[in-house]
Parts: sequence; C-alpha cells; structure tokens
Amino acid sequence: MRSNLMKLGLEKYPHRSLLKAMGLTDREIDQPLIGIANSFNELIPGHIHLDKITQAVKAGVRLAGGTPLEFGVIGVCDGLAMHHRGMNYSLLSRELIADSIEVMAMAHPFDALVLVANCDKIVPGMLMAALRLDIPAILVSGGPMLAGRFQGREVDLISVFEGVGAVKAGRMTEAELQELAECACPGCGSCAGMFTANSMNCLSEALGMALPGNGTIPAVAAARIRLAKTAGMKVMELWQKNLTPRQIATRAAFENAIAVDMALGCSTNTVLHVPAIAQEGGIELSLELFNDISRRTPHLAHLSPGGPHHLEDLDRAGGVPAVMKELWEARLVSGTPLTVTGKAVADTLAHSQVLDAEVIRSVANPYHKEGGIAIIKGNLAPDGAVVKQSAVAQEMLVNEGRARVFESEEEATGAILGGKIKSADIIVVRYEGPKGGPGMREMLTPTSAIAGMGLDKSVALLTDGRFSGGTRGAAIGHISPEAAEGGPIALVKEGDRIRIDIPGKTITLLVDDAELARRQAAWQPPQPKIQHGYAARYSRMVSSGSKGAVCE
Repeated sequence: MRSNLMKLGLEKYPHRSLLKAMGLTDREIDQPLIGIANSFNELIPGHIHLDKITQAVKAGVRLAGGTPLEFGVIGVCDGLAMHHRGMNYSLLSRELIADSIEVMAMAHPFDALVLVANCDKIVPGMLMAALRLDIPAILVSGGPMLAGRFQGREVDLISVFEGVGAVKAGRMTEAELQELAECACPGCGSCAGMFTANSMNCLSEALGMALPGNGTIPAVAAARIRLAKTAGMKVMELWQKNLTPRQIATRAAFENAIAVDMALGCSTNTVLHVPAIAQEGGIELSLELFNDISRRTPHLAHLSPGGPHHLEDLDRAGGVPAVMKELWEARLVSGTPLTVTGKAVADTLAHSQVLDAEVIRSVANPYHKEGGIAIIKGNLAPDGAVVKQSAVAQEMLVNEGRARVFESEEEATGAILGGKIKSADIIVVRYEGPKGGPGMREMLTPTSAIAGMGLDKSVALLTDGRFSGGTRGAAIGHISPEAAEGGPIALVKEGDRIRIDIPGKTITLLVDDAELARRQAAWQPPQPKIQHGYAARYSRMVSSGSKGAVCE
C-alpha cells in the first residue's frame, strides 16, 4: 500500500499517533487510506450539496473496506465572477486545484483518490491532478441543476443573462426579468444546459474516469447519492487491481471524449480543458484533431444554449452511454479503452439504448452533420480559434462585416447595451487572452446582451478571450496568438473588414500584408493589467490558448 509510507514500521509510530489523534483506530489506519477531494463551498449552486455527495462517497469506501480521509478544494462560481475583476481568476483556479491535490496526495500518500467535483474549472483541475499523480482515482460530480419554468417554457441561467439585453431592447420589462431570475435556477446543481460544467462532467464519463450517469443524473435525484456510494466502492476495486488513470485515459479514450464532445455540442472551453488533461498523461492533442473528429462526428443532441433540451432530458433519454452506443455502432468511438467500471467501453455500453429519439438523434438523422465545435484559422488567427458552430444561426455561418474594436469586455458590453452596435458589425474584443486578460475571461455578458437584444443573427463577436458554455451565436474565441503577444488581433483597426467562413474553417482580416507589417512594426505591448499576486505570476507562465492555456 502506498499509504505504508506514512504508517508502517517502527519509525512511523509518531505518524500513527497523529492519525489516532483524529479518532482513527488501528484497523482504520491499517486499511487502504483513500483521499476524498471535496470542492464543497457555500458560493456555488453546483457545490452547495457536495457535503452530502461526499458523505455518500465515504460510506461507499467504508462499505468496501477502505478508510476515507477528506480534504477541501477551492472552487470559483463563474456566474458570480462574471463581468468583473473576479473572472480574471476563474481559469487560473484550474491550475491551483490540480497543484493543491498533487500537494495533498504527495504529502499524505493516499492509496487512491475520489474526486468530488462540479462546475467549470474544478472538474478539469481534478482530472489534471489524477493524470499527473497516476494513482487509482475516480471522479464523481454533484450533477446538473433542473431547468426552471417561466411563462410556460423551460429556462436556465442563460435565460437571465439574455434577459438583460432583452430589457435594454424593450423586449422584456424589468419586472419580468426579476420574475425570471426567481425561477431560472430552481435549486442545487451545475447550471442546467450543456455549459462547461456539464460538458466536462459528461466528458469525464466518455473518458472513462467517471461512472455511467455521472454527467446527467440530476443533482436532486436519489440516484445521484447511489452513484456516489458506488463510486466509493468502485475506487476500492481500482486500488485492488492497481488500475490507474493513465491506463484508462489513453489516447483512444481522449479521442472518444472528443467525439462525444462533438455529438453533444459541448462548450468551447473543452478545447482548453481536454488537451490540458491529456498533457498531464503525456498525450498531445492538436487543434487539428478536434476538427478531424468534428468532421466525421454528427451532432446528435441539441441542448441549451443552442437547442431546446436540458441535462434532465438527456438523462431521461439514456444519457452519455446512449450517445456513445449510437457512436460506437457507427464505429465513431472505440470500444477498447478501459473505464473506472473495470470493464472496456464496449462492455459498459452493452445494455445502453436511446430512449428518446428526439433528444438523442441517430447518426442517420442528426441535428447537424458535423460536430458541435469547429476550429478555424486564417491571417487573424494563425494558430487557431474556436467556435460552437452548433449554436450559430444559419445566416451567420458565412458573413463579412466591419470591425468594431474594443480593448476590454467592459467597453464592448457598454457599446452593445448602449445601442452602438449595428447589424453586420463584427465586435473585436482583445487583450483578454491568457496573458493579456490575464486569465482569458469568459464573455457571457456581451454575448448574452447580443442575443437578448435580437442581434445574434446579424452581429459576430471575436476575442482572444473565451466564452461561457452558455454562449450562443457567432462567438469566436481563443484567437491565437493573443493580442498581448502581438498576435494579428492586436493589429485590427476600427472599420477594417473581416470575413468569417465557419464551414470553410477560415477567418480573414481583409487588410493587405504590407499594411499589416507596418502596423506590426509600430505595435508596442501594453502594461500588464494585474501586476502583483497570483494572477501576475500566472500571466508570466501561461501558454497560448491554442495549447490549452497550461502553465509552463
């Protein structure tokens, strides 16, 4: 046992004494010690119930003969951090989460880990730690929130964000917005659409690092508690077999996860997180791989923000296993990778089936022939940019317009809500990348304002920052190289013409090379926006968004 490093032998009696100080018996100390990383806090709806999920996990560990030892992990609520300085610290938290779990598991040599998580940066941060440490581990999430209901229709958090723009445009009263805010988020869980949190929880299943149902069973369901207990028991099996994350999360498993990403129309943030997780396992995933898999993988489930369904609908329709079964039968995913069930993918899918053919369509009758995400390149984004093409209106897939240039999200939002953006404008928001932001702020406020004001079929937004999984419309992010590194987005001027061709996977600044060279020669890097503390250190270490914004 790995934990023998701190409990076995004459010289370890002081260590045993410390463990006994917490009430542990010799029997508990002599059993496998299982670290339980718990990101519970009282700030995030997706985390407010993780104390109960963790208790269920610990019960499962004890049932299977292990001793669970819980420790805390930070978590940022992106919704609460949105559109102020707090969002500079959201993506940054992913690295802290991975590092802190590494610290805990090395300082206290656990025999295995259960990672209790939910929400945007917490799930990828925990999976990064699991691949880095490579000791038996399993992830269990708190599950998605139920959708709310407003005026006879299903709503979620994004409905409220878009409501702000609707009020500004006179399409909704402030009293209606207040009523909507009361009911859009009815209880605990990660926000109800296929936003980043639920995207990563579903992909943890597809990757094999979480049990079937992890991504879709509602937070309030008793099945969620049973899943947590099962995860606690299952990690003991993983320990007994010495089945570790790098044996599960192989390259084939990551390709499976990307295929499911495309079939579900997941958040563009997965293009940051999945390569970052893979890198911890020594696997490099290029942006071209995302496009290759997207081209051959149809979009089968159309969930909010782009479509009408929510996570509870996906769960009722068969969940991630049903989606994978559809892809597996079409030979679009591999059945050979192992999963935390201890079985291969093909074995775990044997009894799965689609229970609602409208929520999960067949490969022969998809919502879109290509996957939900596209990587596009051109002279404005030589190293690539990302768009959730399944959430773009048909008329915006190919368009050309004049650049409206802003040096920050706040400037752009003020112009949008102030009525200064017109049809066919292309908003450019720069110096919001990993270094320049710093932290690559999500821009749900301006994109929601565009949609709420009814401009999502005529206005595009480009940025070296990123978007919430709740963003819809022609929102193209992760433009690399970023402006702070002198990328071409730094050279765009007000009124320049930009052409976007999402099907053709191109984005072009319609300015001749000689003029761009003159602008490049005159460009000077700006002063860092944050010059002290963790964010300043992160800015100096972080890589490009095209490389997953990992720290080097």
